[in-house]
Amino acid sequence: MTPTATAPEERAAPWAAALWHAVMAGDEPTAADTALGALEDGLDAECVLLDVVGAVQRRVGEEWAVNNLTVAQEHAATAINERVIAALSRMLREAPAPHRLRDTPASYRLGATPARARITVACVDGEWHALPARLLAEVLRLRGWRVDFLGAQVPTAHLIAHLHRTRADAVALSGSLATRLPTAHAAISACRAAGVPVLAGGAAFGPGGRHAELLGADLWAADARTAAVRLTEGPPLRPPGAPSADEPLKHLLDQEYTLISRSAPQLVRATLAGLRSRFPALLDYTEAQYQHTADDVAQIVAFLAAALYVDDSGLFAGFGRWTAAILAARHVPVESLLHALDVLRAEVRDFPRTTAMLVEAHEAVRTSQGGAGE
Repeated sequence: MTPTATAPEERAAPWAAALWHAVMAGDEPTAADTALGALEDGLDAECVLLDVVGAVQRRVGEEWAVNNLTVAQEHAATAINERVIAALSRMLREAPAPHRLRDTPASYRLGATPARARITVACVDGEWHALPARLLAEVLRLRGWRVDFLGAQVPTAHLIAHLHRTRADAVALSGSLATRLPTAHAAISACRAAGVPVLAGGAAFGPGGRHAELLGADLWAADARTAAVRLTEGPPLRPPGAPSADEPLKHLLDQEYTLISRSAPQLVRATLAGLRSRFPALLDYTEAQYQHTADDVAQIVAFLAAALYVDDSGLFAGFGRWTAAILAARHVPVESLLHALDVLRAEVRDFPRTTAMLVEAHEAVRTSQGGAGE
């Protein structure tokens, strides 16, 4: 029998499991030692970053979604992972070059990218989930890029000022929440107007990056490895028929996005008032439970506005299914979400695109729960 090489992900799995236990225990020194131990054991640095630390961070999000972790635990785990990345980065800077780059494919080695290539990695304004962007920044450094990592929620004006000052060759813009898509569009347009191509990444940009293309990004990548390859290849011509970042999205001419986003506070209040009559259990909620409900309704309106901005009813329906799963995991009646969608639909009955999205989302939630609410 011919022996087969072990895939990097398989070699990384035991280290990811060990890191998970350290992170869950809140043991930062052991977490850092685990990641550094994986490097010493022969995993290349990129694999440690993405298949060990990145894998643990993905699991943190998954465990929070099914209510196995509290928000505080999720934040604590993320903070430890961020410091583990910092420890890895420091060790890689200090290590001799052969040690730092062993087992790394030649095309990925430091210096393979021309020294002139400088990239700014930043999160969209309002986006707090910075760890995916940090991982990308570290991967790009390993591959030879000069990287400026600006971190979470970078205002567009400050981003553009930075590009002018540093003369960056490209921007990598990260967004996890679809509610940031209008802001992402402004940032993409401003970067391209400054003559700097944009790579977009993160869940905010939709399956296959369809919203990245719509909003004018030059490139899109689903993960850090793909992003590094695509950036090295250079920005391609935009697909035929894709709207320019300088053109308004035609569906916005109906003003529904503008009217919904501007009236969001009133819509939240009206929806909560309607819920009190349609969902009597709300009257017995504690102050904390009621505030959680108010936050959920505000998220519904925010995601609805984002879906209107990119004219993607599937975005809002998907959010509805995700919210239903989150509520069910926390033993909150999904019936409350169905009622909220119904009340909101009555408030926006004069807006055809908005109404159609609410109808589709209601059906998506109902069917995801096996017909609950019929």
